[in-house]
Amino acid sequence: MDRYGRLIERARAGERILIDGGTGSECIRRGVAELPNGWSGGAALSSPDIVRQIHADYLALGADLVVSNTFATGKNVLEDAGVAEDFEAYNHRAVELAIEARGRAGPSADHVVVAGGISNWSFSGDRPSLEILHKNTVEQAKIMADAGAELISLEMMVDLPRMTATLDAVSSVDLPIWVGLTIGPEEGHDVSKLSPEIELREGGPLTEAVELAKGYGRVDAFCLMHSDVRLTERGVATIRERWDGPLGAYAHAAHLVDGELTFDDSITPEAYAAYEPAWRFAGATMIGGCCGIGPDHMRAVAAVMER
Repeated sequence: MDRYGRLIERARAGERILIDGGTGSECIRRGVAELPNGWSGGAALSSPDIVRQIHADYLALGADLVVSNTFATGKNVLEDAGVAEDFEAYNHRAVELAIEARGRAGPSADHVVVAGGISNWSFSGDRPSLEILHKNTVEQAKIMADAGAELISLEMMVDLPRMTATLDAVSSVDLPIWVGLTIGPEEGHDVSKLSPEIELREGGPLTEAVELAKGYGRVDAFCLMHSDVRLTERGVATIRERWDGPLGAYAHAAHLVDGELTFDDSITPEAYAAYEPAWRFAGATMIGGCCGIGPDHMRAVAAVMER
């Protein structure tokens, strides 16, 4: 059985799986230069040693899954950043860096699965048509598969039409798929403000998104991701109502400083790890972290999961 087969077998058996923490936000925290309208998408080429070290840090604390730093390397994002000519290089190298980190970690990390992370986000707000999104995503998924990704992890699916176009595209590649769904505003809010029928961040019932994605034969798992820590338990519980397979949670924490959103120092490692038992009770046995959640947070989570 290959790495992914062993991982998904463990997940289906209800074993606890440790996902890595944020990579994009950690790149920025460590000084990677941001691309205009492209966040940390340039890191694989501008700062490969930093990206590789971030993966290594998560591997050192016991991560079972690491995701390439490709949230911001969709073709539309790179076009907005003025570096679309390096689309293949950014995506291929980012996957390679995660694989290199695994190799350098030695036998203790040989079981770790490397996922290619794909989003359909836009930092400029200039989003491509569904047809172009589909075409670009097919190309991106093929690049990641060629680079050695063992899984496609869809990140920040925030509405039904673009999720469908993205799922259609990645289904053309012979890799399993995990679907990461996002609810609530970026800065978050108290759970009491969630409507009885939870919506994706930009439209469509969360339950409808689950039912839609379940129809794709390659979908092996769902995650409630890049959603505020306060909303994650409710989101996970809602997904669990419609899905009895592997389920994960990797939340973020953000706050406003002088009107600007920041992920820095939004939550302590101990406070983040304290959510793990509630997420597990709601149905998530795979726990990681998203923006603002770094190695220190995931080390605290790992300690809680071992109890």
